[in-house]
Amino acid sequence: MEVKRLFDIPQYQLEKFPQEDAFCDKVNGKWVKTSTQSYIDQTNEISRGLLKLGIQPGDKIALISNNRSEWNICDMGIQQIGAIGVPVYPTISEDTYAYIFNDASVKLCIVSDQELADKVNKIIDQVPTLTELYSFVPVNGAKLWTELKLEANAELDAEIEKRKAAIAEDDLVTLIYTSGTTGNPKGVMLSHKNLLSNVVSCEERLPVGSDAISLSFLPVCHVYERMLLYLYQYTGVSVYFAESLETIGDNLKEVKPNVFTAVPRLLEKVFDKIIAKGEALTGIKKKLFFWAVALGEEWEVTGKSGWYKFKLKIARKLIFSKWQEALGGNVETIACGSAALQPRLARIFLAAGIPVMEGYGLTETSPVISVNWEKGNNVCIGTTGLVIKGVEVKIAEDGEILVKGPNVMQGYYNMPEETAKVMTGEWFHTGDIGTMVDGRFLKITDRKKEIFKTSGGKYIAPQVMENKFKESRFIEQIMVIGENQKMPAAFIVPAVEYILEWAKQNGHNVGQTQTEICTNQLIIDTIQQEIDKYNQEFGQWEQIKRFELTDCQWTPETGELTPTMKPKRKVVMERHKDLFDRIYG
Repeated sequence: MEVKRLFDIPQYQLEKFPQEDAFCDKVNGKWVKTSTQSYIDQTNEISRGLLKLGIQPGDKIALISNNRSEWNICDMGIQQIGAIGVPVYPTISEDTYAYIFNDASVKLCIVSDQELADKVNKIIDQVPTLTELYSFVPVNGAKLWTELKLEANAELDAEIEKRKAAIAEDDLVTLIYTSGTTGNPKGVMLSHKNLLSNVVSCEERLPVGSDAISLSFLPVCHVYERMLLYLYQYTGVSVYFAESLETIGDNLKEVKPNVFTAVPRLLEKVFDKIIAKGEALTGIKKKLFFWAVALGEEWEVTGKSGWYKFKLKIARKLIFSKWQEALGGNVETIACGSAALQPRLARIFLAAGIPVMEGYGLTETSPVISVNWEKGNNVCIGTTGLVIKGVEVKIAEDGEILVKGPNVMQGYYNMPEETAKVMTGEWFHTGDIGTMVDGRFLKITDRKKEIFKTSGGKYIAPQVMENKFKESRFIEQIMVIGENQKMPAAFIVPAVEYILEWAKQNGHNVGQTQTEICTNQLIIDTIQQEIDKYNQEFGQWEQIKRFELTDCQWTPETGELTPTMKPKRKVVMERHKDLFDRIYG
């Protein structure tokens, strides 16, 4: 069959490679499988229930949930009757819920638990269009989602088929509200064709077949993980849903996935934990461990001498094999995106036989624009890889990356002026600055909006600097500041977990809380040494002259980070005005 709409994918999977475990969830300590046929059957049950409620084509339905089979069942059930799915981040504020629901005129909302039901119920009176609230589990203040599921009914089934037949590939299928680092989120309008073109173009970059297993834990409400879930379904890869971010380590060992997706911050944390274990070793074991890490830092895509390869073989057997086992032992690729990956980390993981393939994209491009590709040595560390098939990229005179292709959004919902700002004909302005390496590999250098000038007229590209300074194991997060000031400076969130372990190993008393750590002179001096070291890689005018440590973590829940772990610069500046004043007087 020909796949023209997203809801064609489950039927395509059933015909090509039916799975017993199309999806799999951990329920009460056991992995519970959903077959391809059950997926299709339950999708139809949801569609019937929505029709019974009077949902019309174009009506908006919000989904707020952790990653689970039910999300995907509802997603397809919504799509195939012509309704529009509006995935919403669980962690955003109630005020943002109210804004999104009103902007989209959401009629019905489905949540995953009591906490989310409570958040929605607090703002339900502010959303006149919202009539029903359902939950995947029994909660107070919402109906159970099974009430939506109706058995076969000739009249309703005929209506489903009629609705499906009327849906074209260019029709709107979802509104995804961008997390945004400034202002209210914008509703990105994506069609079936937008997302499906990305699925088809990325198929050749997925190095696993229909016998493979994936582990899903990045937010499914984000277009990155969502598109990949469609790609897994399209290629017959079984999808196992991690219980939570806290259980990823255990779930990796249980599921032994061949592929999963990650953001750089997650890989940084994994690496920090690995290094912390290495620091705890003694004698020859410790020397061997850090010998292997140093060897990994020298890794090159084009290969090295036979002597290097011989040493790497030993390192993989003695040290790196244990890293692979911690990820389940079967990982063939880790797709990494949403922010810049440290080149040093990419080298070490590739040397360890853990292929981390960095890519690039935006919600507005459904999302993938480019990705590194291990096949044929199409990998270039420090870049986001080759542009995918069917997509065109050009670099504007000011360095901005422009994109054209079937993956480019239809526009921002209810915001024609904002849409006009980012579109020049068919070309989408990404807002990112970049260049082509060797004429093939796309390299992102910074966000156009985030580049600033000091009072001396020197340009500062903060993202490049932040990515370099985060190579320090003492630095959890960093934000470079200094617009219209005489010098660059930084707010730094210290890596509390690593610092406490480091202090313990070295017999230092630095306190136990983040506040104590931030005022400890040994830690301040140590981080100054780290700053001095990495400053050497930048011009004199770029170097960080002063910094202040923050006594609180930055998280998506507290508002300083986007859900994909990028700093919200305006929020951070407002929260740390006292530190800014301390730096600049």
